[in-house]
Amino acid sequence: MQLVDNDVFLSQLAALFESSKEKGTIWLTHKRLTYDGEDATKLESGGDSDSREYPVLLRATNGDKIKFSTKIQSSQLLKFHTAYGSLLKANMANLRKRDKKREKTRQEQAVRRKKRVTEPIVVEGPKRGNARRKRQRKIKATLRQQQSQQQFKEREEARRKVDVVI
Repeated sequence: MQLVDNDVFLSQLAALFESSKEKGTIWLTHKRLTYDGEDATKLESGGDSDSREYPVLLRATNGDKIKFSTKIQSSQLLKFHTAYGSLLKANMANLRKRDKKREKTRQEQAVRRKKRVTEPIVVEGPKRGNARRKRQRKIKATLRQQQSQQQFKEREEARRKVDVVI
């Protein structure tokens, strides 16, 4: 990970946004930097709060080869965040739109599956004759539906037990 100056970080981040405009992902991480190479100090037993001001570590990566970070002092934080915020706003407009049509079809398929599992199958027709096979298929479908409902109930009970334990 390469530690760079604040201005260099913003220029590299703009270049990273530009390179991943068509395809790619960028991860940004903000963190309070409490350890800076020197020995970590413990709070005195008398003081409940820590009044020291810590720098902020900001990291950017695309998950592959490009990784860089910067350390922002608390005195420079407001100035940096205005520049950083304007950069983010400018590049948020370049994000791809979600494929709502695909999401809608997946939701509709899920609703159909749920309906098929919960809707009771009516077994009717003659026990003998031409409709016998149709009746037998409906009986088997009813048994499969009952089994899947039973498995669903068992999974729900297992989830509840895990939630209670946690």
